[in-house]
Amino acid sequence: MDNGTVLVELHNVMKWFPVQQGFMASLLSRGRIDYVRAVDGVSFEIKKGEVFGLVGESGSGKTTIGRLVLRLLEPTDGQVIFDGVDLATLSDEEMRRLRSRMQIIFQDPLASLNPRMTIGQAIAHPVEIHYRKRAQHKRKIVSEMLEQVGLTPAQQFYDKYPHQLSGGQRQRVTIARALVTHPDLILADEPIAMADVSLRALLLHLLKRLKQDLNLTYLFITHDLATAKYICDRIGVMYLGKIVEIGSLQQVFSNPVHPYTRALLSAVPVPDPRARRTQALPHGEIPSPIHPPSGCHFHPRCPIAQDICKREVPETLNVAGQPGHMASCHLRTGHYQHLDPERPPGDVA
Repeated sequence: MDNGTVLVELHNVMKWFPVQQGFMASLLSRGRIDYVRAVDGVSFEIKKGEVFGLVGESGSGKTTIGRLVLRLLEPTDGQVIFDGVDLATLSDEEMRRLRSRMQIIFQDPLASLNPRMTIGQAIAHPVEIHYRKRAQHKRKIVSEMLEQVGLTPAQQFYDKYPHQLSGGQRQRVTIARALVTHPDLILADEPIAMADVSLRALLLHLLKRLKQDLNLTYLFITHDLATAKYICDRIGVMYLGKIVEIGSLQQVFSNPVHPYTRALLSAVPVPDPRARRTQALPHGEIPSPIHPPSGCHFHPRCPIAQDICKREVPETLNVAGQPGHMASCHLRTGHYQHLDPERPPGDVA
């Protein structure tokens, strides 16, 4: 990993979707528009050559951030910078040329592959769009890529259709399609969620090998911390549109600070029937992003919440003694650590 060069930067990025209302609802609301606050002030950076993981429950805003990074969505506010360039300043043509450097691996390979296109046509399609001069050699390019992702012999797969392949083979095809333009950044959006359990480790190993061989950078989106532990260098934990904790893999796993991170880690199964959870899982479900809770969004489900958590939005602050490790919690990193019911008496930050 190149520790000094930043490839992707997000600065206070927000994405609010207006809620569509029927005629009567619009009339009763007197023109007031509600918004789904999918992403609500997110900032982080991804360095070249690293795997940055976004983890959290469904509905936390992970996929929306991924689409904002690729400019598949336009941010409501904030900046998305790729390799020093603010994506919002690019024209459609400039953005089209840049897209060869940023590609995506979708969660469901069957839904993301055109059933009327053969595997060879699907993988060659990005080459035809971005590198027209190389398109005449597309069969050779596609065959090499199929071999690289483990679909051998390549000629056996080239003329097949997606429905003729297994789930694991289809996911390898989507990986090959993403890599065929030799991108710098790969957005992997739950890339193993649709695969059989027996195949997930093989796909993760493939992604790690390709990262090393091709010097790739990953934005890896998952709801599974066990998966993130296997592949990620740094982790950002999301809850209801905000990042509540961010740090290196070792920092987040060995010293989780935010109560939500601790709850997620306690939910990871361990191969020991005698093991028992020591951290209570959050009660209830993730609140509506249309009307999020006041103060800390996690306070209705937090086992240690105090009155201050209901009133004030916590700042994202450094964890003492751990450079690069940050969290948003009044009682763990803020000015109210003395109110933490789990802190030993007399202990100070």
